[in-house]
Amino acid sequence: MSLSAALSLRREAEALAAPLPPLLVAAEHLAAAVQIGGHGRRRAGAGDEFWQFRAAAAGDTARSIDWRRSARSDAQYVREREWQAAQSVHLWVDGAASMQFSGAPSRVPKAAQAQLLALALAVLMVRAGERVGLLAPPLPPRPGRAQLLQLAALLAAPGAVAGDYGAPGATGIAAHARAVFLSDFLGDTGPVEAALAAAAGRGVRGVLMQVLDPDEEAFPYDGRVIFESMGGTLRHETRQAGDLRARYLERLAARRALLGGLARAAGWQFGTSHTGQPAALALLWLYAALERGR
Repeated sequence: MSLSAALSLRREAEALAAPLPPLLVAAEHLAAAVQIGGHGRRRAGAGDEFWQFRAAAAGDTARSIDWRRSARSDAQYVREREWQAAQSVHLWVDGAASMQFSGAPSRVPKAAQAQLLALALAVLMVRAGERVGLLAPPLPPRPGRAQLLQLAALLAAPGAVAGDYGAPGATGIAAHARAVFLSDFLGDTGPVEAALAAAAGRGVRGVLMQVLDPDEEAFPYDGRVIFESMGGTLRHETRQAGDLRARYLERLAARRALLGGLARAAGWQFGTSHTGQPAALALLWLYAALERGR
């Protein structure tokens, strides 16, 4: 390899690696700020660590009885061990144009918030011994810090999904795994419903997290305003924006009710967050919701 080629390769590598440390460091700091305690995976099953004694029941074999514990009482007891099988968690972070919206220079775009939450959640999952991956671009679930580096690289890579709004899919989600979809969910809800139905059919549980900008929740506009989608495909001009506020808020509430209903029907959790809130609050809820969905 020539010197010029080597230098060019180094510049490309440095450019590729540049976004990794800030995103991963921010995600790890966010994960560290969330005091989870026990990670919620303690339950009976195959494993090496003692979990609890329970009274023997019909169907328990004589081999499963802990005779030393049983000798101290008139009942027979079974020694249960902690469930230790690692679970697969699939993440989908909407990269469509609408996710680049920010209503104020002091706030990050929705995409940045969603990427940070996804990677911080992955940090918590990996610490708990789980396998984490991405649905798009596809990255099979794996454990370990090396996987976190790949996740950070893919999440920080430039290039939005074509179109104003993104749509999740269930292709690639392992049966009985868990999944998290992070999006503003402002586009067509048909693909969301289809993805949830397909996931539920394979025993997949998960979480829908709607990420919005505070302006999208409060609609603080008045007077003459030109509304244009981030992709430039939609445009609406009005001289009385304030007159639209009530109808907008009604439609937003109806959209959230619909998403919540779709999630419940599939056995999933639905939550909302906006970029004006501390990300730690959203991460804490997201982690707890994912555990409740087991």
